[in-house]
Amino acid sequence: MRILLVAAVALVDPDGRVLLAQRPEGKSLAGLWEFPGGKVEAGETPENCLIRELAEELAIDVGCSCLSPLSFASHSYEDFHLLMPLYICRKWTGIPSPQEGQTVAWVRPQKLRDYPMPPADEPLVGALRDRLLA
Repeated sequence: MRILLVAAVALVDPDGRVLLAQRPEGKSLAGLWEFPGGKVEAGETPENCLIRELAEELAIDVGCSCLSPLSFASHSYEDFHLLMPLYICRKWTGIPSPQEGQTVAWVRPQKLRDYPMPPADEPLVGALRDRLLA
């Protein structure tokens, strides 16, 4: 089975809310909420992938030193196995604004489970909530 490496980030604002993005119509798992990020390209580190994806998807600039590894997901879908490190980021430049037609929401950690997520993202919520609510 093919392994797909995807990097994701929990952007946490000064009020402790986490940014979630809704997968747009036309994409697989459309309508579900996820942590921003994307596929790691050949020769790219997960951190550099997130810097690129956050600039493209949300028009914000993030420095590598602002990305802290938190946890990871390992999930088998029908056609591939997804490996997804999740980082946490509390500092960026710019105001996150959707650039690809996606809907975004700032969500309190206690409410993250109220947003339906892809199977790979769901297990990450517990680790994130533990970190933010400690």
